[in-house]
Amino acid sequence: MRAAMDKIVMLSDGDSTAELQKHLSSLTNGQLTTVINNGSLKGKKVGAMIKGIFKGSPPDSTEGSSRRLLVYQHCIPLCESGDLQTEVAADIIGLLMLETHTLPGPSLAKLASLFVEAIKVGKMGSGKSLELFPTVLTALSACETLSYGEGELSGEEYKKQLINSLCSSRWDPQCIIHLTTMFRDVPLSSEELQFVVEKVVRMFIKLDLQEIPPLVYQLLLLSAKGCKKQVLDGIVCYFKEQDVCQEEEQKHGENLDLEVQSIPQDQLRHVEGTAILHIVFAIRLDHELGREFLKSFKTSYGDLCPFSVALLLSVARIQRYEEQVFDLLKGAIIKSFKDEQLQQGSKFLQDLLPGHCSVAQMILDTVKNSVFGWDHVTQGLVQLGFFLMDAFGPKPGPFGKTTEGSSTIARTPNQQACKLGGQVLLQGFKMHEPIRGEILDQVLNRLVSKTASPVNHYLDLFSDIVVSAPMILLESSSKVTETFDHLSYLPLITVQGLLKAIQPLLKVSMSLKDALILVLRKAMFSSQLDGRKSAVTGFLLLLKNFKVLGSLASSQCSQAISSSQIQVDVHARYNSAANEAFCLEILSSLRRCLSQQADVRLMLYEGFYDVLRRNSQLASSIMQTLLSQLRRYYEPEQDLLPPVKLEPCITALGDQVYLQEPLAHLVSCTVHCLLWLQNMQRSANPNADDSDDGGEEEEEEGEGYQCELQTILESMTRRMIKSELEDFELDKSAEFTTGSSVGVKNNIYAVLVMGAYEILMEYNFIKANYSKSRFEELMELFNRYHKLAEILKEKSGKGRVPSNKSPRSLLSLGFISTLLTVLFRDSSQSREEALSILRSSGEFVRYAVNVAVQKTQQLEETGNTDGPDGQNTDRTFRFLCDMTSVLMWRYTNIPSIVEDAGKKEKRSSLSLLCLEGLLRIFTTCQQRYPDRMAQLLSTMDISEDNAEPADGNVTEMNFFYIRQFQRALFTQLSGGEEEFNSKEAQLLVSILSVLSRQLKPSSQQFVQMITWTVKICKETSFEDPAFSRGLLSLLFNLHVLYKSPVSLLLELCQDIHSQLGDIDTNVEVEKQSHFAIVNIKTATTGVLLVLSQVDRVLDEVDWLIARKKSQTSSDKSGSGEVTQTAGRQDPIEKAVTLQLGTLLTALNELVQTALLPGTCTITLLRELSRTYTTLTTLVKYYIQVCASQQGALPARFEKLVKLSGSHLTPQCYSFFSYAQSREFSGGADDKKKKKKNDVNTAPSAKLLRETKAIPNVIFSIEQYEKYLITLSKKSKVNLMQYMKLSASRDFRINAIPLDEALQEQDESQGTNASQDAEETPEPKQKKRRQ
Repeated sequence: MRAAMDKIVMLSDGDSTAELQKHLSSLTNGQLTTVINNGSLKGKKVGAMIKGIFKGSPPDSTEGSSRRLLVYQHCIPLCESGDLQTEVAADIIGLLMLETHTLPGPSLAKLASLFVEAIKVGKMGSGKSLELFPTVLTALSACETLSYGEGELSGEEYKKQLINSLCSSRWDPQCIIHLTTMFRDVPLSSEELQFVVEKVVRMFIKLDLQEIPPLVYQLLLLSAKGCKKQVLDGIVCYFKEQDVCQEEEQKHGENLDLEVQSIPQDQLRHVEGTAILHIVFAIRLDHELGREFLKSFKTSYGDLCPFSVALLLSVARIQRYEEQVFDLLKGAIIKSFKDEQLQQGSKFLQDLLPGHCSVAQMILDTVKNSVFGWDHVTQGLVQLGFFLMDAFGPKPGPFGKTTEGSSTIARTPNQQACKLGGQVLLQGFKMHEPIRGEILDQVLNRLVSKTASPVNHYLDLFSDIVVSAPMILLESSSKVTETFDHLSYLPLITVQGLLKAIQPLLKVSMSLKDALILVLRKAMFSSQLDGRKSAVTGFLLLLKNFKVLGSLASSQCSQAISSSQIQVDVHARYNSAANEAFCLEILSSLRRCLSQQADVRLMLYEGFYDVLRRNSQLASSIMQTLLSQLRRYYEPEQDLLPPVKLEPCITALGDQVYLQEPLAHLVSCTVHCLLWLQNMQRSANPNADDSDDGGEEEEEEGEGYQCELQTILESMTRRMIKSELEDFELDKSAEFTTGSSVGVKNNIYAVLVMGAYEILMEYNFIKANYSKSRFEELMELFNRYHKLAEILKEKSGKGRVPSNKSPRSLLSLGFISTLLTVLFRDSSQSREEALSILRSSGEFVRYAVNVAVQKTQQLEETGNTDGPDGQNTDRTFRFLCDMTSVLMWRYTNIPSIVEDAGKKEKRSSLSLLCLEGLLRIFTTCQQRYPDRMAQLLSTMDISEDNAEPADGNVTEMNFFYIRQFQRALFTQLSGGEEEFNSKEAQLLVSILSVLSRQLKPSSQQFVQMITWTVKICKETSFEDPAFSRGLLSLLFNLHVLYKSPVSLLLELCQDIHSQLGDIDTNVEVEKQSHFAIVNIKTATTGVLLVLSQVDRVLDEVDWLIARKKSQTSSDKSGSGEVTQTAGRQDPIEKAVTLQLGTLLTALNELVQTALLPGTCTITLLRELSRTYTTLTTLVKYYIQVCASQQGALPARFEKLVKLSGSHLTPQCYSFFSYAQSREFSGGADDKKKKKKNDVNTAPSAKLLRETKAIPNVIFSIEQYEKYLITLSKKSKVNLMQYMKLSASRDFRINAIPLDEALQEQDESQGTNASQDAEETPEPKQKKRRQ
């Protein structure tokens, strides 16, 4: 055989082609294939031999072309067999490719079929010979005709048939990648390309995970030909499904012990990471691919998944897409949160649509997945986190003030988006070392640079970072130290947050602590007041956290870092001693503050108590400081009155008077520190009969200042009782206007004196130990306080509305809670006599409850209260629980009817105050401690009712209290209208609405609550607008969580129509009363509430239509018939039509109602305009549906159009005329009133608003009709038959000045006047109609 091969090569090298042909003809097919086999396996001269065979087989002769075909048919399987060396196979295929174009059509067709068959049976494993297939297909498509079956086809058609058959057959998983590579070289029409892409995408699931990235790479190369969207969608969908399967497996993994994971998580993530890199690389090279990728997410965020989020963030690293990607993600996140909020707030939407897909969760999943080496995603995550926090963080209020919101719970979509940004950054910080430095840098930069806007979201993030990774932060402590340099220039609230966050690090890092102290010392002498305040804040924080040896155990502060993390090279005992020196040094720095502005001193007094509780060893130093400061203002001469010097407490600058020393706070701080110390000593040595036999120097020293302070306080009490107001230069004749410096001075004095009275009351109450004489002294103090408070209230209110705002009380929350308990609930015999002194004074009891309400309000607004323990959330919550229990008992056990008997006071009764207190506490608890509501309720033990609920069932317990308040409201309503206390009823309704928020809408109790509310609304007929507003609001808020409120709105509109009468005075309205709460006095209130609900329903309908629209546009690529059959039965379309139908009927009632001109009319017009806009949107949706597929319009929709055209629109035009005629007459009446009473009611502004409202509605109606005409044409249904075209327009001729002008003209030109008069009857008629 070797000789045969050599001969062929030799002959082909020679000149005689004839000889070569002759030699080849002598060989049989079998011999020829054997020659080729031997040559190929040995690998020698095979190329030359095949060239020789081709040379000796001229393509134009039959023999030659059949021999050529034989070579092809033999070489292709040979190359695929894997027996040949790679280079040899490549050589052979290269030669075959060169000669393919010479083959005739039938040969090419046979060859192509050979390939297709080989692929079908899976013989194309190595894919070597596949390189030849594109050449064959290209040559085929160039052929003019080929016989196919019985008939003939063009080459192009034949190729199409081949590709179709290939894509319909089964592919061996081994050859998928080779085939995809191969198709890149085949010229494909867009239809053929789509076949191929769909086939490859379907094959993804057949492959091993490891083979996915190369296939993705080949597919992306193939996408250069087109079908970019399908390629990207296919890849994303595949990974989305894999993620879902993997998640399912993880969930059920615990149950299946023996089953091995089919998708190992780490492997899947690595494959995803590689695929993302391939796609991003492709997008860098092909911008069309990038545009297509972003376009697919712009319409709806429903297509997002963790993989596509990661992909988007990687694409964001390409500069030209960065902005687009973040805008897209920002839009998707905020829309997702808004949709979630809308769905949570409406039972109608929850029933209609399945669960919500949360973009936030996808983003957090992406962060979690990025731990598998997705470095290309992490940078995008950092950017996204800061982008969200910057865009959605809290905004500065008016005049640059920061609105202090609750940082605990995110309620609005914006707050949730900001919180998500923080979570992304925090998780990213924990997982990825490379980005930690950048995150820290950016957070600290923002804290320093954003001084004009609130930064509490960054402070929270920084604080979380410190807690989660303190040791990592110590590595970059230099960055933190740099931030310290800016402390004295930052707003105080930022400094407080920053120092609080950094506090755990200070215990670990000496250098950090030293740097901070240096900065604080500098700040102490800052020219800015805020700088000095920052210094005080910092020093107090250090004092609280550096414990001195021997401090009492009860004051241990919570250590945020475990001891294993603390690396200090100082021995623990020495450390405490060093701490003591360190703390005393700080205290000496702080003493300087006692000569600074009142604000700085105030901070110091408010901070000392906490320092003392945490670090009791500093007691002597702190108490000495306070004592020496107090001596400055104390009058030691026992016979002199008053016992305090008020002159030095103020300072004057020019003609302005300022407070220099907050004396009341100084006394308060001293009293609380003293009481706490005495309490601690009592509990430390309870057996000591006499505290003087301590014997130690320190004890004596302690006793020394304690005795002196007690003497001072006793003397102050005695002399403050004796002092008359004249002694303080404050009597009834004193001036309190804030305009003059004397008035300001007297105001300051009064506040200081009142504060001193309050603190002495608290001190004496605690010291009295329920002795009768001490309580009598306490009442004396209160009487003095009360007298001064009354004068202040009376004087400061002169010339304006009397102001009820009393100065902020200095009593501590703990004391108030104790005081209320003993006043209302203490029944022990031994204390009875003493307590009767306090209880007998109604003013004192009212004052106690008032202060409780004031403190709770402060807690709700700022999250903490003044005085000791004000910052300690657990303690404040405990005091709240105690107060709730007492107020509840007082309200339920002593009815207000009993209390009010014989008292015809204007001020609110004690029961009302208790109710107000309860309402405040419940709202505060919901704002500040949302998860502890059950705990609060479980402390309110009511002895009146034995049916005490079990502790376990929160809903039961909540409902138990709801029933108590329902009973109270029912009692109110069952009395006559004279006995009805509107204020109390309103408070009860507010409390019920707060408590009902805690009920789950699916619970039985919720249904009972709503049934009860409906019953009350149906049966109560009191003419009290404020109460009816509260009750109807409660009804709507409950109803919307139960089912859609449209039927309720219709009934209310019918009631309002029958109460207010018709716009046509000749029409008698049928008397209907579904709800007695709607009557002639309350109907106007009802209208506004109903219209606000209409607005809400329209929001939901708009949202649903938009959702359907985006679905329809994305379904366009799908099959038309499916959507058409769904269109008739579609639940969303049906629900939208029904909602709008009922709404139109309700509005139809309102449009015929004789509403008062003003807000009611304007709001109704605005809602009408909105309703027509929504109808127009629905019509546009149906136009879109008709355009994409032919089909009849749903019958319900036709009915809706008919209802709008024949009922609502004509009534609207009558209502416009009515509203306009009321405007003129109203305006005229106002002018008369103005002349009589000289009261300006500004009718012109109202007129202007109404004038704008009517044309807006007319425009909306006409837009609606315009699109109806378009829809009629598209759907071949005449929808305009229901419409009556109207001539009403926005021009109106004001008849009064016109008549005057006409009369003037009449005298000169009779003819003109008669012509003009013919043009004016319409406005005159309108005027008459009124």
